[in-house]
Amino acid sequence: MLSESTTPEQSHFFAYLARMKYIVRWGLMRNTRTENIQEHSLQVAMIAHALAVIGNELYGETNDIGRIVTVALYHDAAEIITGDLPTPVKYFRQDILDSYKALEAHAERKLTGLLPERLRSAFASNIESERIEPEVARVVKAADSMSAYLKCLEEGFAGNQEFKKAESYLLAKLEEMQETMPAVRYFCTHFVDGFALTLDDLSYD
Repeated sequence: MLSESTTPEQSHFFAYLARMKYIVRWGLMRNTRTENIQEHSLQVAMIAHALAVIGNELYGETNDIGRIVTVALYHDAAEIITGDLPTPVKYFRQDILDSYKALEAHAERKLTGLLPERLRSAFASNIESERIEPEVARVVKAADSMSAYLKCLEEGFAGNQEFKKAESYLLAKLEEMQETMPAVRYFCTHFVDGFALTLDDLSYD
């Protein structure tokens, strides 16, 4: 702890980020295990890293891996302020989606505005959606959809049929992505089946 004689500029930015663990996803669904946006963001960052590496190493892409991973880590940060709006509500009507996007952009700016001024731009480039390049956003979106699909699979394997329709929707979305993103196809082919295994199955070689 800093001494009382030291009076640095105080920021609540990371205190806000620490509250990501309290924002629960899939709020309209019965879950066998709840998922918060902090753990979801970590998984999205891991998958985004994998997609970027696979794209570069196997398909001659030129993904900026560090940038993609960083953007993925912060991709849901605005939900600390907005909460997690369920997909059926968000996409129910275009005006709802437009209003939510405007609210999300406001929340992103509010978060970055909490930072000391000299740091603000560096963080804003990874958090504020309008500053993120389409090619980066595309990989992060694919990773986000993959993470959601894996959640649906895990719920199904646990005997919960609540996620069945979401699983079908996300699978169709990922199949469409595979047409232009071979890394998504590779990830599905090589890594997804393992999520059906128990710990004993995973441990057996």
